[in-house]
Amino acid sequence: QVQLVESGGGSVQAGGSLSLSCAASEYTSNFRCMGWFRQAPENQRERVAVIDRNGKITYADSVKGRFTISKDNAKSTLYLQMNSLKPEDTAMYYCAADRTLFNCAVGPGGYVYWGQGIQVTVSS
Repeated sequence: QVQLVESGGGSVQAGGSLSLSCAASEYTSNFRCMGWFRQAPENQRERVAVIDRNGKITYADSVKGRFTISKDNAKSTLYLQMNSLKPEDTAMYYCAADRTLFNCAVGPGGYVYWGQGIQVTVSS
């Protein structure tokens, strides 16, 4: 059973930074796709940033230039560095992974494995 455990969330003022980590129970290279999704209250879950096995990255337009996704295969960990945070970034953030996707930039329904989520709150 794959386990994904997020850490690093919290509260920050607008303009600040937070870093999220997602520790996987197996090598991240085992997954074709890994990524970060978020869901704000009363909103649908949306894709934030995804990275494929070869390192190809796709960002949501709303976070381009502010967020950076990366992974460390040796540590089996996925990261999300979030800078210049805005109140609209407030959401529950989820780590996700999949072994079989060919296109990582799909909606959340395409991903099989999920973390429990971690809250990020940005105050104005």
